[in-house]
Amino acid sequence: MTGYLVRRVAQLVPVLAVVSVVLFLLLRLLPGDPTTEILGQEASAADRAALRADLGLDAPLWRQFVDWIGGVLTGDLGRSWLTDEPVATVIVDRLPATVELGLIALLLAVALGIPAGVLAAVRRRTATDSVLTGLGVLALSTPHFYLAALLIGVFAVWLRWVPPSGYVPFTEDPAGNLVRMVLPAVVVGSTVVAVVLRQTRGSLLAALGEDYIRTAEATGLRRRRVVTVYALRNAMVPVVTVTALQIGALMSATVVTETIFTLPGMGTLIVNGIFSRDLPVVQGAVLVVVTFVLLVNLVTDVVYAWLDPRITY
Repeated sequence: MTGYLVRRVAQLVPVLAVVSVVLFLLLRLLPGDPTTEILGQEASAADRAALRADLGLDAPLWRQFVDWIGGVLTGDLGRSWLTDEPVATVIVDRLPATVELGLIALLLAVALGIPAGVLAAVRRRTATDSVLTGLGVLALSTPHFYLAALLIGVFAVWLRWVPPSGYVPFTEDPAGNLVRMVLPAVVVGSTVVAVVLRQTRGSLLAALGEDYIRTAEATGLRRRRVVTVYALRNAMVPVVTVTALQIGALMSATVVTETIFTLPGMGTLIVNGIFSRDLPVVQGAVLVVVTFVLLVNLVTDVVYAWLDPRITY
């Protein structure tokens, strides 16, 4: 297991290197001049040239990349071009809202998707199976922005059960925080619930068709014990993998969802940074998100290897 873990950690290095290069180059291809966003349209050419020199934009691209990646390797993500705040400080302020939203959405996906998938598999080709799989298809095909608008219209505007937007830190008001996070978590987690449901159903059906399951049933074991103790554990191996792969989808969904619900998270930070051409903030935020997703996949691989030791070989 130790050797497997070392190999998986070593594989993260080239991935992060490629992501850093691609991220840096793509942001430089964005239209618009950052100096115009900072100084305004009325600024003189001399002022813009002075600002470009101050920000290091007059240097060759390779020099800008080397300076940025050198700072990243030493823990310095740079400073915001708009506010002059350290990018690391800005990210630390915004990260809790996104992490909380992602965790709630993931817990919702697991709490609903796995039991629904098990129920659909156990009651295959029944009305229950049809309803659950149909709801899964509906969740997969509904855009996040449309679902967010629908939930706000029903539960916030019509029923007035929850506020339509806003954010309160959990440490200040736990109840108020959770109430405001319900709708965003449902929006972000809807797709993951459907994916987990379908994967659980398919994996469990495959496991239930194995010879060892028929042998267990032939010995007189109760159906519930056969499903939960023998079939479900083996069926959970691909479910764990698919669920972890959805972390990336969760993070991308937060960009739209946080913007709609005005949550001060990484999604709104990236969107605002792109619109204002605050490239150091965008670079730092995206790099942190990518690193987080890669680490989650690493943990998933370790869990996968624990569930199925053959993976380590």
